[in-house]
Amino acid sequence: MSDFTSDFWHLYVGGLTLVSILACLILLWISGTTKANTHTDNTTGHVWDGDLAEMNNPLPRWWVYLFIITVIFALAYGALYPMFGKFQGALGWSSQGQHTAEVAKVEAAIAPIYAKFSGMTPEQMAGDSEAMAIGERLFMNYCAQCHGSDARGAKGFPNLTDKDWLGGGDPATIKTTITQGRIGVMPPMAAAVGTAEDVRNVANYVLSLSGSPHDSVRATQGKEKFAACAACHGMDGKGMAAVGAANLTDGIWLHGWGEEAIVRAVNNGFNNQMPGQSALLNEAQINVLASYVWGLSNKAAN
Repeated sequence: MSDFTSDFWHLYVGGLTLVSILACLILLWISGTTKANTHTDNTTGHVWDGDLAEMNNPLPRWWVYLFIITVIFALAYGALYPMFGKFQGALGWSSQGQHTAEVAKVEAAIAPIYAKFSGMTPEQMAGDSEAMAIGERLFMNYCAQCHGSDARGAKGFPNLTDKDWLGGGDPATIKTTITQGRIGVMPPMAAAVGTAEDVRNVANYVLSLSGSPHDSVRATQGKEKFAACAACHGMDGKGMAAVGAANLTDGIWLHGWGEEAIVRAVNNGFNNQMPGQSALLNEAQINVLASYVWGLSNKAAN
């Protein structure tokens, strides 16, 4: 990797760019000063289709001037802005610097809007119509793509309007989840469970935990094999928020319901990721958004 971080590539790119610009000027000069052998009628002697003769006319002056202006502009731009390798230009401009300045400008503009919520608890914000209106707009921009505009989620994306939380549904946990994101991993467990029949038996036992339709004989046979799953989901199947393990007794199925869906889950596992939003939202915005999300499943308490 040192070959790609050494000054060689900086000099190579910068030098090649500068040489290319200067080469354009040299090409223009050669084209304007080279004399071609022509006939008395100013033709070069090249004829196509019997009557289409090549003339030796000079380049239009407007085109030449425009070409020179373009080259001068390129050199001036390269002196002021990054263009020649890692040379930053006289103005010291960078896209990252511009982005940082624009973000700071926007945050300064919206700071007064969020200032009134700084002393409020999540529960208070969840009952404030203005805070919830702002939270809804934030949700639509940053969360609705996965969780849906109604926050009811979809297959593989949790419903945020019920009280079923994989990692905990208190305001502090929701804020941490929004800030840092979450990675949900269920490893393939077929080898630990046993044979293909054992996997199917466990699937029926899992269905029985929530009172879902199942094969009672298979469920009885699968209860013992469920021990391989209990490390995360608990012997009672109620899950563990500390590791994000789902509650298997509530009849809520994030990755699909039914025997085949559970068999597929045991055989293949899952690897889901929710990205953190700290790079896009500041702390004040995350506070309002977390309160909004908490309020979605606690409307009765507002």
